[in-house]
Amino acid sequence: MIDLEAQYRSIRSEIEAAVAPVVASQRFVLGPVVEECEAAVAAYAGRRFGIGVSSGTDALLVALMAEGIGAGDEVITTCFSFFATAGAMVRLGATPVFADIDAKTFNIDAHAVERLVTKRTRAIVPVHLYGQMADMRAILETARRHDLVVVEDAAQALGGSRDGARAGSVGHYGCFSFYPTKNLGGFGDGGMVVTGNHDRASRVRELRAHGEGAGYIHRVVGGNFRLDALQAAVVNAKLPHLDDWNRARRRNASLYNELLGDFATRHPDLLELPANRAERHTFHQYVAKIARRDEVRAELAQAGVETGVYYPLPLHLQECFRSLGHNKGDFPAAERAAECVLALPVHSELGQEQVVHVADTLLGVLSRQSRTR
Repeated sequence: MIDLEAQYRSIRSEIEAAVAPVVASQRFVLGPVVEECEAAVAAYAGRRFGIGVSSGTDALLVALMAEGIGAGDEVITTCFSFFATAGAMVRLGATPVFADIDAKTFNIDAHAVERLVTKRTRAIVPVHLYGQMADMRAILETARRHDLVVVEDAAQALGGSRDGARAGSVGHYGCFSFYPTKNLGGFGDGGMVVTGNHDRASRVRELRAHGEGAGYIHRVVGGNFRLDALQAAVVNAKLPHLDDWNRARRRNASLYNELLGDFATRHPDLLELPANRAERHTFHQYVAKIARRDEVRAELAQAGVETGVYYPLPLHLQECFRSLGHNKGDFPAAERAAECVLALPVHSELGQEQVVHVADTLLGVLSRQSRTR
């Protein structure tokens, strides 16, 4: 699904040159290298301020903390995402209020959000799933009408854009992840919050270091959400390559569309290719809908083709969220997606021959299935 070793070999000298000064300085927590990373990522995302944090999960958590969101508050989000999206809300005592997804893009159904707003709603957290931005125009319109905070979960979408705006640049906060498998990954956990507001940036910066102002003086209770300088150094070295890597992912996605398109047109009941409504999709994942997904996946694995399922169970059906009172059937589009989504390798180190091999192997499996239905 991803070849981090190949990526590392291609820029090894740049990584080593970035990391060596940090090791020599023995300054591993915050400091000038982190500040350089914060400025560079914020500028890349089209924001004035960046605050490096310990993970994409903690980016969501501290952004919500900065708005004082907690017990008794509701936060509207998608029911089809990585666990951290809703987990951050629950950790603060807030209640996630789930919306179904657009069946074509897998992103939150932006027009369903309005119906979910109550007196207790404080924020909306849209997720730019698989690297495609959600319909932020509609979401921002709802947020403005009801005076709600918008926190973009852009963990998979750094470098993506829609309607002329970059991922992370249109909400009150944008949250990114530098987990190693992300399009821009470090050598461990890391993340960043970006914002255009000075006061919000200051609150996040204070909260990421136990709420400390200066000299062990604490005005509020925060957490230990600091970005390590070593991770920042790796991100600094990789960031100049991100546009090229994203272009390579889009090129691989286009080749899949070309190779698989005819079969998908003739057999829409067996294969549905991903819809792209963004100017720049980062294709963190290339996700198709496939009938009898688990059988197909097993055959691909036997043929040496690795795939992924993101995600096999929607959030509203997770056991830990049972207290929210949801049942199967509440969000049909998300539930259907969980049954049939399959991610094919699409990373930037993937060559054309490998994409062709994956597509041909998949077509062989699906063609056999079409004859036995």
